[in-house]
Amino acid sequence: MRLRADRPLHLAPATVLDYRELARRRLPRQLFDYIDGGAYEETTMRANVADLERLKLRQVVMRDVSSRDQSVDVLRQRLPLPIILAPIGLGGMFARRAEVQAVRAAGRAGVPFVESTLSICSIEEVARAASTPPWFQLYVMRDRGFTEELIARARAVGSPVLVLTVDLAVVGARHRDTRNAVVGQPRPWANIRRGLDLLSHPRWIRDVGIGGKPLTFGNLERAVPDASTPAAFREWVDAQFDPSVTWNDIAWVRENWDGPLVVKGVLDPQDAHHAVDAGVDGIVVSNHGGRQLDAVPSTSRALPNVVDAVGDRVEVLVDGGIRTGLDVVKMVSLGARAVLIGRPWAWAVAARGERGVGHVLEVMRADIDVALALTGHTAFGDLDSSALFDPGSKSARLENA
Repeated sequence: MRLRADRPLHLAPATVLDYRELARRRLPRQLFDYIDGGAYEETTMRANVADLERLKLRQVVMRDVSSRDQSVDVLRQRLPLPIILAPIGLGGMFARRAEVQAVRAAGRAGVPFVESTLSICSIEEVARAASTPPWFQLYVMRDRGFTEELIARARAVGSPVLVLTVDLAVVGARHRDTRNAVVGQPRPWANIRRGLDLLSHPRWIRDVGIGGKPLTFGNLERAVPDASTPAAFREWVDAQFDPSVTWNDIAWVRENWDGPLVVKGVLDPQDAHHAVDAGVDGIVVSNHGGRQLDAVPSTSRALPNVVDAVGDRVEVLVDGGIRTGLDVVKMVSLGARAVLIGRPWAWAVAARGERGVGHVLEVMRADIDVALALTGHTAFGDLDSSALFDPGSKSARLENA
């Protein structure tokens, strides 16, 4: 998917990809690539988008669709539309106190915001700005005492849902970050190049580098005090992210959290069964936005098998490659209860702050409304695979004859 070359960007952005292009212009290269990039050759990241594009909706006409309802029940909450703002690490590096801006936009739209463990703004700062408490995303780390502290902080601000990310036992190779010297031990020339990259974006320096301080990991201040030192951050990640975590550790999480518990990062039906047996309330079918293991299935391909395996026992959510409200309808038609969007809100907040995030949600809401009506549906609860065009069906074969 590419931005139309003929669209003048001095006009108001109309699509998520318009915001992506604005973010590319406004962010230092190292930060834009952090949002925009994936692991290894980025084939899975591209497949997340491409496979959704290949799915087609089934247009059905002459139905009474005069009243349409986009609301859904997700993990004991009634949402006005089936969208959740996904956790994004380092979000506050993209715009001034970006997590705060995003949670305000989410609140106006009535959708949840998921605070990342690796956010720049702390869970307390985000909760103070929120109209309803944010969900909290967590990793089980080697320092279990510190992990318990994070859970307690989420509970203290009233977080209704804990999202446990399980696909980061080790960090995938993100080549863009390596080239930009965002990870590893950079050579002196690489630090100079990074510095020149930042200096070439005075607006970012004024808005974020100076105006957005403190640029520390708000939830990890005592562990990683400085977000501007990639080597120190990666050293902390390697030391704390625990590759020995198994499904048995869900019981330990349950001892510290009695609310809805979701695991994020499941692609395989067998893993989905393990998650359900461990007692979770929901699963997010996710490949980490193509940022972990490359050459794995896109989430739209993996989703139906997970839904078939456990969809009658837990709520199944999904992320990855969602760029429009039509994509939301496709994912729900494949069996998801709701979707999480990450890059769309990150691009939007980088481009136009809170207003951009709100506008992206408004555009998706409008997309969804049109798609519901023209697939002959009046409520999200009625969507299933019959809303998708099946080229192998009898009617399609007759049309192609």
